[in-house]
Amino acid sequence: MSKDQLYLAGERSTGLDVRTQNVTAALSVANVVKSSLGPVGLDKMLVDDVGEVTITNDGATILSQLEVEHPAARVLVQLSEMQDKEVGDGTTSVVILASELLKRAHELVKNGIHPTSVMAGYRMAMKESIRFIKSELAVKTDKLGREVAFNVARTTLSSKIFGRESNFFANMAVDAMAMVKDVDPESGKARYPVKSVGIIKQHGGSAKDSTLIHGFVLGPGMGRAAQGMPRTVIGAKIALLDIDLRKTKMAMGVQVVVTDVAKLEDIRRREADITKERIDLILATGANVILTTKGIDDMALKYFVEAGAIAVRRCKKEDLRRIAKLTGGTLMITLADMEGNETYDVSMLGQAEEVIEERICDDDHLVIKGGKTQRSCCCLLRGANMHMLDEVERSLHDALCAVKRTMESASVVPGGGSVEAALSIYLENFATTIGSREQLAIAEFAEAMLVIPKQLAVNAAQDATDIVAKLRSNHNAAQSAGNTDPDLKRSGLDCISGKIQNNLAAGIIEPALSKVKMIQFATEAAITVLRIDDMIKLAPEEQQQQ
Repeated sequence: MSKDQLYLAGERSTGLDVRTQNVTAALSVANVVKSSLGPVGLDKMLVDDVGEVTITNDGATILSQLEVEHPAARVLVQLSEMQDKEVGDGTTSVVILASELLKRAHELVKNGIHPTSVMAGYRMAMKESIRFIKSELAVKTDKLGREVAFNVARTTLSSKIFGRESNFFANMAVDAMAMVKDVDPESGKARYPVKSVGIIKQHGGSAKDSTLIHGFVLGPGMGRAAQGMPRTVIGAKIALLDIDLRKTKMAMGVQVVVTDVAKLEDIRRREADITKERIDLILATGANVILTTKGIDDMALKYFVEAGAIAVRRCKKEDLRRIAKLTGGTLMITLADMEGNETYDVSMLGQAEEVIEERICDDDHLVIKGGKTQRSCCCLLRGANMHMLDEVERSLHDALCAVKRTMESASVVPGGGSVEAALSIYLENFATTIGSREQLAIAEFAEAMLVIPKQLAVNAAQDATDIVAKLRSNHNAAQSAGNTDPDLKRSGLDCISGKIQNNLAAGIIEPALSKVKMIQFATEAAITVLRIDDMIKLAPEEQQQQ
């Protein structure tokens, strides 16, 4: 028993042991998603403890479904979630790159280089990479045509389950983002809020039957509360309530002892009148569409029918929040004011051009068109079964995020391993100019970059060694002093034919931000795990028997 174990109720592993464990755990996580990279990547089928099946090749989804025990491997899972949040695309490649960086750093440490030197080298390489991407590889697209956004969306979608339909869905993603474009009045910059694009899934039909609907759609089964209400309201004034419009009952635990029978009838009548007064307050402001998260009584519905208003009950709260943002209305939790009376002000109403109840597939939906403050649209997805629909939704979300990033940052880079191969050559040359220990770490970083083109080639059933060698020779020629051909630095892999081509011209492009974030996140994650040189695991306390 070593002296360490004396004061610890658990076990401690240090130095090389813990590093080897961490690297092995990280690599095993990366191996799960490795084969799903690229346009010809394969899908994973995940079955959880309840028997729910998910079929996907989206890195973030795969890793979030895995219940990873090892703490170092969990860093990689969080890493893919971060990439998904920040960029929306590139979740698989960021994990593969991080694990490769870790593996190579581990080799360096085993060969006697101090981890601090390795980390310093990695940081330098990361800074240089980002500088090189921004200055040499990124293509500014100030006059952003629809073509660029379409190509970015198509590149993102090509690696998904319905790669053959990628043109159709890429068009849908670009149209959807164009519809919700919003210009910031202060800075004059365009914003593209992904959340303004709703997604509704209905099974039946084929994927090609999916459509884009103008306006915000309140989910399936959210039709009018009574048949007597109008189906269409033009010039809608929308009241958004989080209030119960049923007969008012006494609060729990409150009792009224009635001695006179006549008074009992008065109490009942008053209960009904309280709700009627509330409805009158709302209708008096001119509201003609009433949406509430709680219930509406049959008795109360009568008043809305008479007023010719649409009322919808049991809406989701997050839907109402989005409608409030869209129409400039306010979600009311209570009608009480400071004086203790109940009031409802006209300024609380949201405004929209029209509100229609439409039957989409087999369910009634409420469509709100032309909001006052923001535009909104909704993608109605069709497919054979729910597994397909879930995957289409995830893929479409990735495409929307990629289009948003491209439009906002206005710069793109060629895809297909082009950036990684160029960085590998550049960093190798850069490493030779550094006269200190960091040189080895930077050279390893350069080697690690090649894992993406290699894996793309392997997944495409091509000869990886041969293809990567060609790719490197092209980029080496592009970065040498006498180069006159500007197309060489845009050489990338075409996974379908296995040829090297100018990917910018071929329309295989990605947002520059996606690559920059990928390198930043992967390096930070590798450094985080590399920093660990001691792991102390406390043993669970034994339950004392009674």
